[in-house]
Amino acid sequence: MSHFLEKIFVDTSAFYALIDRSDRHHHRASELWRALLDDNVTFITSNYVVWDTISLLQNRICFDAAAIWCQDILGIMDVFWVGADVHQKAYDLWKNLRQKNLSLIDCVNFITIHQNEIEKVFCFKLCYKDQGFDVLI
Repeated sequence: MSHFLEKIFVDTSAFYALIDRSDRHHHRASELWRALLDDNVTFITSNYVVWDTISLLQNRICFDAAAIWCQDILGIMDVFWVGADVHQKAYDLWKNLRQKNLSLIDCVNFITIHQNEIEKVFCFKLCYKDQGFDVLI
């Protein structure tokens, strides 16, 4: 009998909340993370999120926080590497939506989630819910 693993996309907001104990979502992120690990899901993120998370952790907390995240959390992620076609689609979406709180990285993630038929998103950003994604919060 084959066991289907649910695919969960993880955004920078969830990664950051997991690491920064002062983040207002830290407690919920930690609870969800433990539950998802117990459920043996497939975690997916984009290389844009990897870059964004490392930059935030290094700049807002310290280099060691970023390095620990790379060692302990990034290692269990399936990283979708964004090519020129996805980048262009995301850029076009970003340009068309013209929303102050919607980043190019968010748009890259929207395209990635759609293309990989990902069921749920682990994040703390309303823009994912606004785009119709099933958000774990």
